[in-house]
Amino acid sequence: MRRVLIITYYWPPNGGAGVQRWLKMAKYLPQHGWQPVVYTPENPEIITPDEALAKEVPNEAEIIKRPITEPYAFYKRLTGRKADEKVHLGFLNEGKKKSWREDLAVWLRGNVFIPDARVWWVDPSVKFLTTYLQAHPVDAIVSTGPPHSMHLIALGLKKRLPALRWIADWRDPWTNIDFYDQLKLTAWADRKHHRQEREVVGRADVNVAVGWTMAEELKALGSRRTEVITNGYDPDDVPEPPEPVDEKYSLVHVGNLTATRDIPQLWPVLAELCRTSTEFARRFELRFVGPVDHVALASIDRAGLSDRVTRLGSVDHARAMREMQRARVLLLSVNDTANAKGVLTSKVFEYLAVGRPILAFGPQDGDVARVLEGHVLVDRREVHPDPLMIAKLFERTGGGGVNADFSRSAGAGRMATILAGA
Repeated sequence: MRRVLIITYYWPPNGGAGVQRWLKMAKYLPQHGWQPVVYTPENPEIITPDEALAKEVPNEAEIIKRPITEPYAFYKRLTGRKADEKVHLGFLNEGKKKSWREDLAVWLRGNVFIPDARVWWVDPSVKFLTTYLQAHPVDAIVSTGPPHSMHLIALGLKKRLPALRWIADWRDPWTNIDFYDQLKLTAWADRKHHRQEREVVGRADVNVAVGWTMAEELKALGSRRTEVITNGYDPDDVPEPPEPVDEKYSLVHVGNLTATRDIPQLWPVLAELCRTSTEFARRFELRFVGPVDHVALASIDRAGLSDRVTRLGSVDHARAMREMQRARVLLLSVNDTANAKGVLTSKVFEYLAVGRPILAFGPQDGDVARVLEGHVLVDRREVHPDPLMIAKLFERTGGGGVNADFSRSAGAGRMATILAGA
């Protein structure tokens, strides 16, 4: 069996979308002739704990864990947070307006910790892995980002061991990520981010993107070979027997609802339906599975829907899948940002896999539109979505199926082909 070194920050017991892609790759790569050798921190910041995911790590996998030093303790002291408080990603803020301390922390994150808060792990990892690989050779290496410090580790290895085949896996962009313009960057820091990004993209043997728009962006940055392997669904994760569908008219959003995912044009329409239909008012519930930014909560409150909201907070992946399957309608919101066309969240495929109707908001010409066949996709520029169309969704009995090409096993098969150099 050939061996592939996978450099990833996110790994069980961490949960969330960042873990899923390479946990599932590691699960299915042995079926395609590859042994995963996973290099990951011993003591990472646990954002969303999910201990159950460790059961999916295959017996064939070799796991290498090394200590990491991160500035989160300093960040929490600086911003007045408790030591055990979780730090949300992507500038999600469940509280109120940011303080000057939080603004300072953002400035430090963007201008000192380049490309991200894991940068202190780069040099020790390059040193350790160079020695490890000389004693335990592999046939290819993969770095997956964000955090993009993982790519810098692989870049350092490529410079020391140029014969290594390196695949850079991009789950999100670097300088084109939706919150890049919130980092309060100096001109110097901005140049450094772009310089490192171009060097990583240019030196990797293959750049793999999770979507078609990002793939084009990587080509423009000088990628020598670019491939697309979307995220996907694992049939093993779909609850069996199926969860019964809610009697309530539940509209369910799973995952982080950041400020840029707020849907201010939707909430008044739902409030209107509650006012004009006794049956809708009796049965409607707006359920959030995961953190919700205060901007979105304020938007919902202005529409008069606060008493319709149920917030479950962060849950493990198995519970999230059950909540998806229970939903009358699943809500998907593509970030209202300049890079919206390229946003293809991993939950799209799990939404499809559970077979419930989907109400999505995003660009009609974006990557999501290529995947959401037979579901409602409302353009964000539409000021007043059709209430009748939305109401009818809650009466639908199912949402169709999902293309088997989007299965995690199929994705691992395509990755195995790339690893082999084909």
